[in-house]
Amino acid sequence: MLRLLNITNFATISHLELELGPGLTALTGETGAGKSIIVDALGILLGGKADAMVIRSGATQARVEGIVTLADSLRARMAAEIPELGLDPSDDEMVVAREINIEGKNVCRIGGRIVPLKSLEALGQHLVDIHGQSQHLSLYRVREHVDILDRYAGLGELRSQVAKSVGRLRSVRKQIADILQSERDRAQRIDLLQYQVQEIEAAALVPSEDDQLATEQTLVANAERLLTLASDVYEALHERDGAALDLLSAAARDIAQLEKLDPTLAAVRETAEGLQFQVEDLAQTIRSYRDTINHSPERLQQIEERLEHIDRLKRKYGVSVAEIMEYALRASEELDQLAHGEERALELKEKEESLLKEAGELAGALSTSRQDAALRMSEEIERELAELAMQRTRFGVDIQQRPAEDGLSTRSGAAPVAFDATGVDRIEFLMSPNPGEPLRPLARIASGGEAARLMLAIKSIVFAADEVPTLVFDEVDAGIGGRIGSVVGQKLEGIAKQHQVLCVTHLPQIACFADQHIRVVKGIEDDRTLTSLEPLEGTARITEISQMLGSETQASLRSAEEMLQQASEWKNSTEKRLL
Repeated sequence: MLRLLNITNFATISHLELELGPGLTALTGETGAGKSIIVDALGILLGGKADAMVIRSGATQARVEGIVTLADSLRARMAAEIPELGLDPSDDEMVVAREINIEGKNVCRIGGRIVPLKSLEALGQHLVDIHGQSQHLSLYRVREHVDILDRYAGLGELRSQVAKSVGRLRSVRKQIADILQSERDRAQRIDLLQYQVQEIEAAALVPSEDDQLATEQTLVANAERLLTLASDVYEALHERDGAALDLLSAAARDIAQLEKLDPTLAAVRETAEGLQFQVEDLAQTIRSYRDTINHSPERLQQIEERLEHIDRLKRKYGVSVAEIMEYALRASEELDQLAHGEERALELKEKEESLLKEAGELAGALSTSRQDAALRMSEEIERELAELAMQRTRFGVDIQQRPAEDGLSTRSGAAPVAFDATGVDRIEFLMSPNPGEPLRPLARIASGGEAARLMLAIKSIVFAADEVPTLVFDEVDAGIGGRIGSVVGQKLEGIAKQHQVLCVTHLPQIACFADQHIRVVKGIEDDRTLTSLEPLEGTARITEISQMLGSETQASLRSAEEMLQQASEWKNSTEKRLL
C-alpha cells in the first residue's frame, strides 16, 4: 500500500505531500488544477518515461518519493522475482525515489540504494496499477484481449510455463534448420574445411617454429662471415705469432720471477696465472663454436622455402604458427559437426517431438482453462453491465485456433494448430448492445461510452483476484454520465475493500463513496501557478460535493449532504452483508 507520496518541483507542483490510507481516496478539483499531474508523478516514480520537461520552471531537479508498506506475501513474492532489490524480510516499509535533473538524467533509489530504471519498473508492476483516462481504448486492441482473460482467470503461472516450453521448442527448431541447410552449401563447406585441415596438417607445424627458423636463417646466411670472425679471434688468442695466450704466459713467468724477489707479489702472480687459464678456455670455446658453423647453401634454401610455406599459411589462417594451429583445430571441430550433422539432426528431431508434446499438453491445458473462464467472465461482465445501465447488452469471448502443419497438437490425434508464446488461442471479445443482434467484434461496434463502461465492468471482476495492492483510476468516469455515477462509485468502493484505490474524478456521485476525499487546488503565488492539496471532511466536503453538482445553494448543499449520507448507508449495509 502507498502510505506517502512526496512531490517536489514537478510541473506546477512546488512541493506537495500526499498521505494515503486504505480504502478509496478521491481526488477532486477544477479542470487543470493538477489532479492528473499527481498521477503522472506517481507513474514516473514507478518507472514511467520522464525527461527534463517535467521539471518545474526555474528548478534544476524534480523529485518524486514514496513510502510503501509491504504485506508479508507481497514482500516474499517480490524478493523471489526481483532478487536484486535485496529486500530485508524484517522491513515492512520501503522508500522509493526518483530524481530527474535538468540534463534529463535520472537517479532511481529503492531503500536508499541507487538502482537501474528497469528495477524500478519491475518493482512498480508489483505495487501500483495505473489506469488512465483512455484506458478503455485497450479494448479496441484485440491482441490485448488474451491478457485480460488470463488475468481474470489467474492463468499467469500456466501461461509462463507455455511461454518457456515454446521458447525451448523454437530454439531446437532453429538448430535443426541450421543443420539442415542446403546440401550444396553444406557440401561446399565440408570440401573447403577438409582442404584447409589437410593443408595445415601436411605442413606438420611445430609451435614457435617460425621464430626458430628465422634465427637459424640469420646464422646460415652469415655463416662465412661468422667463420672468418671466429677464426680470427681464435688465432689472435692462441695460434698466431704473438698470440694473447703466448704473451700472457710470458708475462706470468716474469711475474713469478718477481715474486721470488718480492713475496708480496704472490697475489699478482695468481691473477696472471688465472688469466692465462681463462684465455685458454676462451680460445677453446671460440674454436668449438667455429667448428659448429654450418656453411651450407642447401640448408639456407631449405629454411627459406620452409619460411615461405609458413608465410603462405599465415596469409590464410593467422598471423602466427599458434593461430594457424588453432584455426585447424576449430576447422576440424566444425568439420566433425557437419560430418555428423544428420546424426545431430536426428537427435534434435527426437527432442523436438518431446517438446511438441510438452508444449501441446501445456497449451491444451491453458486453452481449456480459458474456455471455462470465458463462460464465467461473460456471465459476470453481463451482470456488471446490467448495473451500469446496459441491461440488455450481451458479452462473449471468441476463442479460435488456426490450423498449421508445423503447429501444436493439444491432444492425441488432434490436428496441429498455430501457436506463439501465449499458447494456441486467438481471443477476441464480442458484444451485442441491442437485443436480437448477434455478437460481433467489440473493437468494431462499441462506442466510446460503451467501451468505458465495459472496461469498468472488467476491472470490477478482474481486480477481485488481482495481487497488486494499489489501483489508480485517472478520470475513469470519462464517457459516463451522472445517471450511473452512483453505480460506478459502488463498483470502485467494492474494489477498495480488497485494494487501496486512488480515483481522480469529476462526478460527485463517485466522490461520495470515498473513505478519504482530497481537493486539488490551483492557485497563484508570487505570480506563479501552484498546485496544493486540501483534505476535506465535514462541512468542507459537503461544500465540495455541492460545487461538483454545479452550484453552491442551499438546495445543492442539502443534495450533497443526502448523497454522502446515502453513500455511507450503502457502504455500511455492504459491510454487514460481508460479515
